[in-house]
Amino acid sequence: MAVSDISNLFEFAGGLGMFLYGMDTMADGMQKTAGKRMNQFLGMLTNNRLVAVLVGALITAIIQSSGATTVMVVGFVSAGIMSLSQAVGVIMGANIGTTMTAWIVSLGSFGDAFTFMKPGFYAPLLIGIGAMMVLFTTKQKTKIIGEIFVGLGLLFMGLELMGDAIGAYTDYPIFRDAFVALGRNPVLGFIIGVVVTAVLQSSSASVGILQTLAMNGVVTTGAALYITLGQNIGSCVTAILSSAGGSRTAKRAAAIHLSFNVIGSIIYAVILTVFFALRPDVADGNINAVEISIFHTFFNLSNTLILFPFANRLVALSGLVVRKGRTGGAGADDEDGAGDDDASGDYDVSTALKHLDKRIFESPAFAVETAAMEAVHMGQIAVGNAKRAMDAVLSGDKGEIEKVIRVEDTINKMENMITEYLVQISGLSLTQRQAQLVSDLFYTVSDMERVGDHAENIAEAAQYMVDHGLEFSDTGRDDYKLMCDLVLESLEGAVEARRTGNLDFLRKVNQLEDEVDTMEEELREKHIERLARGECVPSAGVVFLDLLSNMERLSDHAQNIAGYLKNEI
Repeated sequence: MAVSDISNLFEFAGGLGMFLYGMDTMADGMQKTAGKRMNQFLGMLTNNRLVAVLVGALITAIIQSSGATTVMVVGFVSAGIMSLSQAVGVIMGANIGTTMTAWIVSLGSFGDAFTFMKPGFYAPLLIGIGAMMVLFTTKQKTKIIGEIFVGLGLLFMGLELMGDAIGAYTDYPIFRDAFVALGRNPVLGFIIGVVVTAVLQSSSASVGILQTLAMNGVVTTGAALYITLGQNIGSCVTAILSSAGGSRTAKRAAAIHLSFNVIGSIIYAVILTVFFALRPDVADGNINAVEISIFHTFFNLSNTLILFPFANRLVALSGLVVRKGRTGGAGADDEDGAGDDDASGDYDVSTALKHLDKRIFESPAFAVETAAMEAVHMGQIAVGNAKRAMDAVLSGDKGEIEKVIRVEDTINKMENMITEYLVQISGLSLTQRQAQLVSDLFYTVSDMERVGDHAENIAEAAQYMVDHGLEFSDTGRDDYKLMCDLVLESLEGAVEARRTGNLDFLRKVNQLEDEVDTMEEELREKHIERLARGECVPSAGVVFLDLLSNMERLSDHAQNIAGYLKNEI
């Protein structure tokens, strides 16, 4: 091997690295730019499958990888956030969205006539401008746009390097003969496409490499089309690996992705084989990058249109491929993939673990939103437990008191899991707002855990009253109920503030906190006066004052939980 061959090999490897890194950087910047809108996509995933297709296409166009989108879908299904029927639409849309990269790559073909029209001509300028935006500005949005410019520039420069490295060998008969052979052998073309895509873990990247070869006149039409079909199947490998060890529904989501692409690829392989048998000159002819983009887009669009009416059949087929029975992973296997959480307290901790699926890390924006959703869920459970404890003081129901203690253990475990999840999220590529939200969630779950602790204190006070046969006077019971109503309203408002981000709830919680503080002082004074007049049993009075203290602290934590929203404005 000559020195020039080694140099070309290094140049191709460097170009491939720049292309892959540029694509990743550009996708990361685009995802950050989408920001809060990415979080709103979850709410759009209704049972309207057409909306799910559009959402799947948009998400994939942003993160530049259908494999990454499908991995997230597997995580959402496993977490109970998304049903299998919704997942079908998103998976179909993901295949459409992944064609965006192919069109970006094919821009190089539009500039063949004039150098200044080629994207590679502007690549160094894009990198220069982007680098200055990243290094010399303090505005977060400007930095993110700079990242997109740098990524786009690196992507185009990588394509140029790969093209230059391959260009020296385009006249070699061995390359031409090899691709002619691939064009006449659909199975071999399929295998090449599957293997390359599986290794790169991205159909967008493998299609980009194929287009680079096409730009240099190396690839025949038959070989390119069969390899493209194989690349669509290869993109399923990422989701299949991700679902390994997961729940049955997670495996079914991966099976839907695989069956969708396999069925479509087989249909087109049969059509192409018949067509090329009639027109071998077309199969052996050259194809350019734009034509590959057209076929890639047409295949995924038409495949979606063909199989869209049979979406429920794909769900049923996944049930046949992945048999019943527990296959590992956290949480129960729900046929529809939806969770059955019970915020009243009858809650399996494994459900929280199932929701906090690491596969969702493929999109930091979704990962942050998932953590926020689970923090809200934890808050709802903590508030429900506080209400149960308050009611137990008056009812003396031992069963309810024991339930408070059990649920408190669940709350503690949830805090540990959410905190660990947030630690992992904090290491991802986050926008300034997302990083602030993660920081606030750390404090939020800590305050929610303290709400659980005070609920347990109240339950222990209720148990003490039962054990010693204590009761409050009628006036004491009325005062206690008033205090409970205010505190519960404050806690519920705090959780709603966290759930909706509505500052009206923050203002309401602050107002209630002032009212609780004032009432706590008044009730304490009134109760001491009743004790002095002998209207209350002293031992019951001590419990009453302890309850007032706990409820005042509950209101403080409610104010803290709602107050963190101010940091996110």
